[in-house]
Amino acid sequence: MVPPAAGARFCIGPQQLDSVLDELPHADLHATRMGPKPLGIGWPKLQECICMLKFVSYADAEPLLDWVKLTDALLAGHVAPRARIGDRLLTRNDEAILTRTAMVDGVGIAVKVATVFPSNSSQDLPAINGAMVLLSDETGIAEAAVDFRLVTKWKTAGDSLLAARLLARPDSKTILIVGAGTVARSLVEAYASVFPEARFRIWNRTSAHAQGMAANMADRYAIESCRDLEGAAGGADIIACATMSCDPLIDGDWLSPGTHIDLIGAFRPDMREVDDRTLLRSRIFVDSRETAVDDIGELKLPLERGVITRDDIIADFYDVASGSFQRGSDDEITLFKNGGGAHLDLMTARYILDCWSRRQAD
Repeated sequence: MVPPAAGARFCIGPQQLDSVLDELPHADLHATRMGPKPLGIGWPKLQECICMLKFVSYADAEPLLDWVKLTDALLAGHVAPRARIGDRLLTRNDEAILTRTAMVDGVGIAVKVATVFPSNSSQDLPAINGAMVLLSDETGIAEAAVDFRLVTKWKTAGDSLLAARLLARPDSKTILIVGAGTVARSLVEAYASVFPEARFRIWNRTSAHAQGMAANMADRYAIESCRDLEGAAGGADIIACATMSCDPLIDGDWLSPGTHIDLIGAFRPDMREVDDRTLLRSRIFVDSRETAVDDIGELKLPLERGVITRDDIIADFYDVASGSFQRGSDDEITLFKNGGGAHLDLMTARYILDCWSRRQAD
């Protein structure tokens, strides 16, 4: 079958589906075709369900999006009843596949599959790939396949940006990005939307990558690369880490009072980006207790060793309404662990689909 064009609807008739099934290797699948009612339902209804599925492409949707409006949508999603979520992580050496599902009453249902293959960089391929489907909250019928990279980019950086809007000092002027990959670039875009006067400094283990990123974005942002991580961390108002590190990169003794720390990279039980001292000096916040605490090494390992306790985790996004997800003073150090979660993918995909649908209706 020919894949749909950007923004097109999938539409399959009886002959096309028969052709697809005939190409499958397992003949017993044909038993599901019950005469004129394949899959147990009539063709008109099956076609109606299939034709409801839209494909939202990166190129069509991204120009319609706004970082601040996305964070507003994430806030609104956390006013809804707490999400039902389910995550499953499988690993093979340094490769991983993460399956995330979520249901949020009034928002919808999402299924997202993400793969992480670090060796892809040697083939000039993205390290992170996957698929994202948004389903109706009322019927469970698939509404849209939303470009995976678009959802991942805006969810990941939007998650951190919402925390920064709530926790970072509004007068923050110097933002250190640790890492120089795809997520790091998205963070510059996102943070610049809320802190337009900020100057960005980029550090990476491979200095050439930091230099390349800074050079590539210098025409749009006040940005430079740096080699001295300790000095850059000490002079930063916001530190955002987006790396694949298993060993801490940030030393808590480097930090200045009032710093906001945004931790994104760690997603496996063996991964960390900051040391114990950083946690002990900080007030700790997470996007979701269900996804950020027990399965990611950043907090899981210190909890297991008794460095911190669960009581040290002040709040997650569902606590915003209570007023507990906020900075207490200009001098305190705040730390946010971005653990992600399918509920955030769902809220982001819903925002993207809404923006795209409004443009289609114009």
